[in-house]
Amino acid sequence: MANVNANINNYSFKQISSGSDLSKRRLPYMNIQSKNPGPVLWLTGCMHGDEIGGTVVIQEIFTKLKTGLKKGVVNAFPLMNPFGFETTSRNISLSQEDLNRSFPGKNNGTFAERLSSMIFNLILETKPALVLDLHNDWTKSIPYVLLDSVGIEKNLVEKTDYFAQKTGLIRISDTELITTTLTYNLLKQGIPALTLELGESYTVNEKSIEMGCNVIWNTLNDLGMVDEHFNPFRYNIPEIYMDRILSYSPYPLASLSGIIRFLNQPGDLVKKGQRIAQIHNAFGKRIETIKALENGIILGIADYALSYPGAPIMAFGNIL
Repeated sequence: MANVNANINNYSFKQISSGSDLSKRRLPYMNIQSKNPGPVLWLTGCMHGDEIGGTVVIQEIFTKLKTGLKKGVVNAFPLMNPFGFETTSRNISLSQEDLNRSFPGKNNGTFAERLSSMIFNLILETKPALVLDLHNDWTKSIPYVLLDSVGIEKNLVEKTDYFAQKTGLIRISDTELITTTLTYNLLKQGIPALTLELGESYTVNEKSIEMGCNVIWNTLNDLGMVDEHFNPFRYNIPEIYMDRILSYSPYPLASLSGIIRFLNQPGDLVKKGQRIAQIHNAFGKRIETIKALENGIILGIADYALSYPGAPIMAFGNIL
């Protein structure tokens, strides 16, 4: 006899395009719905092809939801950029476009715009309570939640920040206005949306996967979609950094060419004026000392040892 209480799972595809050999390129789509009505949550992963960790987090969450979803619907695009993933590229390899700089898209636009239009409209049709866009940052980085606040109505920023607080991650305000991201365009439609940066790119780090799953489960629990008694995940740093929104900053940049020697690592707390990195020339002579511009926390450090004028060295969440 069939289990009438079982959740309904649907793993399928949305067609993207046809190849020159008449092959079909498709976008994986995941859906699970409870027999009990409730909120609609969207998870999206691998917007950038070299950021595969979010895909694995989504896979793990759906495995757990087979018996753990008590009400509502969870939808997911776990692999939004299969072209970039197959070539270990941030961008869509066919057109060298950044998918997350192509929203809301155009039905008759570039390849990325057509793909983003399909993704965006499918999400809008479901009228979600929240959308979580899962990304990965530099190879050496800590997890954080990124909020769009520039150009967004105050009430919606506050509503979105409520969800950000429930993730248990450090909250970072994106100080740069980029109008072509998925989250920004969802917010402009009145839909709460957050970007989750879940550790390193290029590879699957099991500790980052576990942390990402805990973050998503925090959200599901807050929405009342799961019925579990557990200790909510909370990133372990001093309260002063968890109880406020920090300001994202890629500054200071390097001024000279040379070899970077980092004096601090992701997760370190730094003070304004503190030495954080040094640049050395080919003979080992120190030619530049880089200092923190504000009090804050290091979110990530560059993936390479090369320094050049204007090169990003570290990313910070600053207390302003």
